[in-house]
Amino acid sequence: MPAVKKPVVVALSGGVDSAVAALCLLRAGHAVEALHMTNWDDADEHCTAASDFADARQVAADLGIPLHHVNFAREYREQVFAGFLAEYRAGRTPNPDVACNRHIKFGAFLHHAERLGAEYIATGHYARVVHRGDRGYLYKAADADKDQTYFLHSVRSEALARTLFPLGELRKSAVRALAREYGLANHAKADSTGICFIGERPFRDFLAQYLVAEPGPILTLEGQTVGEHSGLPYYTIGQRHGLNIGGQANREQAAWFVAARDQERNALIVVQGHDHPALLSSGLAIGELHWINGEPGDLQAMGRVRLHVRLRHRQALVACELARDTREGVLQLQFPVPQRAATPGQYAVFYAGDECLGGGVILDTRSAA
Repeated sequence: MPAVKKPVVVALSGGVDSAVAALCLLRAGHAVEALHMTNWDDADEHCTAASDFADARQVAADLGIPLHHVNFAREYREQVFAGFLAEYRAGRTPNPDVACNRHIKFGAFLHHAERLGAEYIATGHYARVVHRGDRGYLYKAADADKDQTYFLHSVRSEALARTLFPLGELRKSAVRALAREYGLANHAKADSTGICFIGERPFRDFLAQYLVAEPGPILTLEGQTVGEHSGLPYYTIGQRHGLNIGGQANREQAAWFVAARDQERNALIVVQGHDHPALLSSGLAIGELHWINGEPGDLQAMGRVRLHVRLRHRQALVACELARDTREGVLQLQFPVPQRAATPGQYAVFYAGDECLGGGVILDTRSAA
């Protein structure tokens, strides 16, 4: 944190992480105010917005800090949710949390906090940031199991330069302990999971409100029909559960997994075996790239660079080589060891040591078969 104490506005969600982030800022001597965001305003039995706001108010009262409230539902629908639906319609599997961080939490929220007089914003993310001049450099959290840099890789450097991550050096167990010792009312509140605007509601029921999903055949690689799917958007690469494929004559009884979604035929392609070659990718095409502080030097100078990459949250880092493609704005990624269930629409996020350099969207995969 900055040596000179500054006015900080912390994003107070109502959860324990943001509450302890605010507590840490106060103990460090900052002038702290809190801002609670409402990003989804469809009220139903699955929506926790009202209870989350009530928890945030209680935390603010416990800490003795002012609490502001702002509704970003319109910005969220335009800048995050519209893209989420467009990706599903295109046959890809999006990750809206990445867009939410870039456009809402480190975009709209930052601008609103500045109007409240903040010199910095803070969140309860598990990540670290280093400030150098007007640039911010993103690093993995001390708690590797909770590290959230995967979801933060598309945040602009200028926004990171105005950001504090008070939990970056803490483990989750220590965060819970601090909340309990201080007597915060939400110290035992369960962590939120899944996509923020879906919450605990059934995923298929939610998507069915916005997408037309036609049932179609489930096919093997050889074209044999082995079942019927409910609609391609409801499945993702590597999925095992929910296929409802019964026993097949003259076939071993190994588990079935989704290998591909064929938009043209409205067909779900499946294979048997967790590590079937059709589930493994030797390389990827990556687009919509965002480098937090510019392309790596070797990529600029030689058109290729060796880094480590993460294809999903909490995945162990794996080695890769990136090289320029003939297509503008596209890079080819090569794995020395093929990777399982790489999914178009998801993100490849790049690291050099502990530093998160940025990432891009997986456009297509190259089978290891």
